Amino acid sequence: MGKAFDIGLEALTGVRVSNRAGVDRATTGDLSDAEKRPVGHPPEGNGQTFYLETFGCQMNEHDSEKVAGVLLARGYRQVESVEAADVVLYNTCSIREKAAQKVFSRLGEWRPEVVRARVEEAAQHTRFSEAETQIPFSKTEGEAPRAPSKQDQQPAMGGPMNGHAISDSAYQGTKTAGRTEVARPAVRREKVIGVLGCVAQQEGEKIFARAPWVSLVCGSASYRRLPELIRELERGNRRVTGLDTDTDETFETEITRRDNPWRAYLTIIEGCDKACSYCVVPFTRGPERSRTSAAILEEVRQLADAGYTEVQLLGQTVNSYKDPSARKMRFSELLVGVAEVPGIRRVRFTTSHPRDFGKDIVEAIEAVPAICEHVHLPVQSGSTRVLRVMARTYSREEYLEKIALIRGAKRAISVTTDLIVGFPGETENDFGETLSLLDAVQYDGAFCFKYSPRPNTPSLKMEEDAIPEEEKARRLAVLIEKQREIQRARNEKLVGETLEVLVEGKSKKLHPAGIRVSQWSGHTSSNKVMNFTSRREESLGDYVRVKVTGVTPNSLIGEVASDD
Repeated sequence: MGKAFDIGLEALTGVRVSNRAGVDRATTGDLSDAEKRPVGHPPEGNGQTFYLETFGCQMNEHDSEKVAGVLLARGYRQVESVEAADVVLYNTCSIREKAAQKVFSRLGEWRPEVVRARVEEAAQHTRFSEAETQIPFSKTEGEAPRAPSKQDQQPAMGGPMNGHAISDSAYQGTKTAGRTEVARPAVRREKVIGVLGCVAQQEGEKIFARAPWVSLVCGSASYRRLPELIRELERGNRRVTGLDTDTDETFETEITRRDNPWRAYLTIIEGCDKACSYCVVPFTRGPERSRTSAAILEEVRQLADAGYTEVQLLGQTVNSYKDPSARKMRFSELLVGVAEVPGIRRVRFTTSHPRDFGKDIVEAIEAVPAICEHVHLPVQSGSTRVLRVMARTYSREEYLEKIALIRGAKRAISVTTDLIVGFPGETENDFGETLSLLDAVQYDGAFCFKYSPRPNTPSLKMEEDAIPEEEKARRLAVLIEKQREIQRARNEKLVGETLEVLVEGKSKKLHPAGIRVSQWSGHTSSNKVMNFTSRREESLGDYVRVKVTGVTPNSLIGEVASDD
């Protein structure tokens, strides 16, 4: 899905992000004395750096926040480039083939011959002649960082090469009076390359055969073992793995590195027991296992104390949550409990499974304003026949009954979904039923995809019924265009209304009258993207009332209400 204004402000400003009360919001959790050290003061004897790139869904984004927390607690320092990192980690997604391909493309950048070619090319760029004085042109320890050059923006200039790696400090070239001097590589210890997440779980130790320079392979179900695996690497072990799935534990950490200073993600349930025929999640994430309600509510209280006003509860099937404690709190009760925490203004949740979606969830949204009026309810297909082959556990009619519950609420609730076209055996009539479902439901948004065969899934055995790629592409284009028309029509009904928006981004634009005004962006409580203007300076993280003046299929356009 489109990513909201979700950035690490520390990376942009070089300072910690604090709320109005001066509370540090970069990390949350119960911190030990060691973990309370200021940034730049890691435990003595460590101080290595790490780079973490994330692919995939919000759960992966949140997992990366927790992985970063584990590393920060051990004295590692997060950096913004692979060149500056001792440890390079890729948190991966395998829900679709394209996502997995991106990861192996990244790993390919570390092939020794590719690294060698980059190093040689970089060496050529360091040839120069200059008169008068010697001017250092690379950052050395203790100096302020120089502004990034075009060369800095090239792909990673590091990787295993004859047992070593080259990093951003590897070339200590200088401009020397009257002569040309070629920069020479300064050898550093070998980088650690690690693959985390769903591709790690899916491919396992085969990654080592495909990319021998990888040192760490760890699936999401084994993240609890990360400190142990990291210790093994620190002791010099060349390859370590964490590939368990038969665990009842969820991934909780004492410290979480939060990348968004206003919205916090909380995973409340991990894994999936639904076994849809096309889905790799049960294999890569393991069985469903839920956190205790007490642990969740305690973390929400910590987030509120740290200045967060919006929390989003996460799970592959978030509404399948089953409280493992004696309290046995239902999902709808948990929503209310989170919303009642002082300081929390918005509560979101995703993704819901239709089978476990009941009237009690709608009643909670109706009764508690802090629970956002938005439900993401993936349908995947509008054809009962296809749904049966997909093993989705409901029919078209049963799904529409869930929609009727939502549309019948006293409070208007926006509905979004996921759709797959070109599933093996999908006929033109089946596809027509999916199109008619759009008319029946009138979704506020839809994430539409071509079917992608995934390893270890039952749908792999349906290859004889495979739909040609060209036909899948055609159906996808038709589906997207139809949904765009529906979204525009639904958005147009909001013109003239005034909605509350959490301010998340800013840019500048020139008003038609020649006045320079600020362009802001954010989300409404119903999860609509709002781009709006204001002649005053708004504050990121504030809530403002915005009058809708125009629309696009994917967003609302507005201006800050005059009485705000």
